[in-house]
Amino acid sequence: MNLLLVTLDQFRGECLSAAGHRLARTPNLDRLAAAGVRFDRHYSQAAPCSPGRACLYTGTYQMNNRVVANGTPLDDRFDNLARAGRRAGLDPTLFGYTDQGVDPRTVQSADDPRLSSYEGVLPGFRVELDLSGGHGPWIEWLRDLGYDVPSRVDDALASEPDRPEDVGVSAFITNRYIDWLQRQDGPWFAHLSYLRPHPPYAAAGRFAGVVDPDEVDLPLTPGPHRPRFHEEALQLPVATAPRDEGELRRMRAQYYGMIGDVDEQFGRVLDALGQAGQWDDTFVLLTSDHGDQLGDHGLAGKLGYFEESYHVPAIIRAPGLKKAHGSVVRAFTENIDFFPTICEALGIEIPAQCDGLPLTAFLEGRDPPWWRPAASWEFDWRHLSLPGGAFEWPWDRSLERDNLAVRRFDEAAYVQFGDGSWRCYDLEADPTWRTEVEDCSQILGYAQSMLAWRGEHADRSLTSFLLENGGVGRWPAGSVLSRSD
Repeated sequence: MNLLLVTLDQFRGECLSAAGHRLARTPNLDRLAAAGVRFDRHYSQAAPCSPGRACLYTGTYQMNNRVVANGTPLDDRFDNLARAGRRAGLDPTLFGYTDQGVDPRTVQSADDPRLSSYEGVLPGFRVELDLSGGHGPWIEWLRDLGYDVPSRVDDALASEPDRPEDVGVSAFITNRYIDWLQRQDGPWFAHLSYLRPHPPYAAAGRFAGVVDPDEVDLPLTPGPHRPRFHEEALQLPVATAPRDEGELRRMRAQYYGMIGDVDEQFGRVLDALGQAGQWDDTFVLLTSDHGDQLGDHGLAGKLGYFEESYHVPAIIRAPGLKKAHGSVVRAFTENIDFFPTICEALGIEIPAQCDGLPLTAFLEGRDPPWWRPAASWEFDWRHLSLPGGAFEWPWDRSLERDNLAVRRFDEAAYVQFGDGSWRCYDLEADPTWRTEVEDCSQILGYAQSMLAWRGEHADRSLTSFLLENGGVGRWPAGSVLSRSD
């Protein structure tokens, strides 16, 4: 069996909703959903990119992997889905990037260039196309084709509307993957990591004009009673949405255009699998590392506690499990579920570190009664506090309070801030996260659920191991307590 993991960067989950009008045109993602299972209420566990991907790749919540910013190293003790693929006898191959910083304890020299960038490669992957950093291979390719392209990657991406979509960054990665696929003569594991619809908000070629800005809906305005974090975020240039209506409309229109572009390129991937005779032999998983505020609540990018930054698409096609093909799962699922799902698909043991649950039951058409009652995610903003402040360890622990955690239930969302404050939103009365729950007994129940969730998912690498009877304790003989390469 082959395994294909596809990530789209900064993709909002509601863009795949089957209900209502949809400006984001995704016929090829819909094609995968019709041939697999779409998870309608699927959530990323952290933002921005490095934290979100650390959760996806390791199957752990941020409170355990502790990757809290773009630049936080990923502790090398963690297992991950690429290392698991190697244990299963595959050669996990990367097209794109993973944004995982190296553990500084594993380098041999203080001059190691990996210590100066968060855009490292997840251990376990062999790199076929490295788009980390400045997307240099794509820019060089464009110049070889005769295009005058800026060296700075954001400028090169911002100029995508000026070039045909078939030389866009999404087309480039697709070309390289298809070339590689045609050379494979045995089982493979590929991670296809697309940048789009990540900013800058500029769609490639004709996709820059497929959505009329006058047709897009305007974002939600900030609610009247905002917590301190929200107020402070609205003052940050990096987090504040444009104030001008025309700019807001253009941003959203280009975002939908980028989705159309990456969807078309993903369609080429599906076609290539079929042409190679590998469609029925390939386990396909697709998701995003996080969402995008797109101006909702006055914010841009990915941050905070609002659902727009964490509700992401998820589609899985298990070719041998046809009973559930075309179904839509409404249970709360999370990106941390992908790693254990991959382990079960590969027939290997799920590591003890995993906070996530395998999605296999849903892929088989079953609805497990023991499934989680809520989705959870976290956000840490200490990296926004560091530049202007002086903090003296070990006496000053204020940075440890610059975080929040969310429990999103059917009817409400409870937000716990690291300084002890909280908010609880009534999603039945107002699904826009601007109306608060007033019943204190309800709020207490949600807060208790948050405490129970944290207790259930505390690190368990050695906690269920007892030093008795030869060191086996409660674990069955041969159980994997931590990763083994």
